[in-house]
Amino acid sequence: MKVLALLGSTRENGNSEYLANKIVEGTDHTLVKLADLNIKPIVDQRHADGGFTPVDDDYEELVHQMLTHDIFVFATPLYWYGMSGPMKDFFDRWSQYLRDERFNLKEELAKKKAYVVITGGSGAKVKGLPLVQQFQYIFDFVGMEFADYIIGSGVKPGEVKEDSFASAKAEEWNKLFSK
Repeated sequence: MKVLALLGSTRENGNSEYLANKIVEGTDHTLVKLADLNIKPIVDQRHADGGFTPVDDDYEELVHQMLTHDIFVFATPLYWYGMSGPMKDFFDRWSQYLRDERFNLKEELAKKKAYVVITGGSGAKVKGLPLVQQFQYIFDFVGMEFADYIIGSGVKPGEVKEDSFASAKAEEWNKLFSK
């Protein structure tokens, strides 16, 4: 199993990155920090004559990464009760690439499994639930299996280490992905 971990945080060494690293440690994985890439926001051309025009950025390389991995780990901090901006830009661009006949992306995504990591501060385990539901709707749209999620508690970098439930679940996923 090849794991693609997509980090949505703009913070270096943050809590969602900590859990993602714990999950993929020792596995066959690729870790991508979305904030380090040039991913332009979507220009919605779904209904324009000719459809979407090519965009000169790093997104197409991510599409190739998605095609060569079996499991996706989406890791994002809970920002204003939703996913981070880099993670949202990542998903918004699916509108473009789901229509790109070169990739058959929707068909390919239906063969993958998704895992979600969310980290946040006060009350994150409840306040993050609508974001879990948003991920579920996204995965349902493309037919991707939503296997599991973790919501970890922590604000300052490293605080999530004190969340024993999130750490235990991250270790459980690591064992599963190491098989």
